[in-house]
Amino acid sequence: MEKIFRQIPLYRFLMVCNEENSDKRILDCGAGGDCPPLSLFSKYGYQTTGIEFDEEQLKRAQKFGDSHGQCLGIQLGDMRTLPFPDEHFGNVYSYNSIFHMKKVDIEKSILEMKRVLKSNGLMFVNFLSTDDFRCGEGPCVGDNEYEQMDDVPVIHSYFTHSEADRYFEDMKILYKEVRILERVYEGELIRQGFIDYIVRK
Repeated sequence: MEKIFRQIPLYRFLMVCNEENSDKRILDCGAGGDCPPLSLFSKYGYQTTGIEFDEEQLKRAQKFGDSHGQCLGIQLGDMRTLPFPDEHFGNVYSYNSIFHMKKVDIEKSILEMKRVLKSNGLMFVNFLSTDDFRCGEGPCVGDNEYEQMDDVPVIHSYFTHSEADRYFEDMKILYKEVRILERVYEGELIRQGFIDYIVRK
């Protein structure tokens, strides 16, 4: 049975890439984990590259690629200083990753993603919104920035609905969605908030 990826918004980005861009080179910033979404793009003929900060998450992604016969091109690195030349990729994204840092570092990462994106290339980035049930939990380390426990303490930065617009003032916003999800997690109803952007350079 064909793998259905749980990162559903990436299917929309894949659709836009297929319809709007003939360039098949794509970069994932925050590409690790046991179900790396680069695998989805690889299935559709994309030349995949990924950057992952955490060595254990990198190993998990590489194991997944090996078990599915895919060379996903994921390497250890930091999205704040991408090791690629200017205008190198036709498509760049960061899904459920970029908000795990303070906003000053988020801005650095987005500038780097723009730098390595080709002219007319496509970018997808999502942010946590202040609608999220965890916004306000844990030690505050900045403007809606909190240190919260996952498996280990992790920074989570939350954005109001229009706060991240400024990152894309020099780009064309093709798609923006504020998503508020209610779902059962570990027996409790939780509320998650996200803001998704698909933009063109």
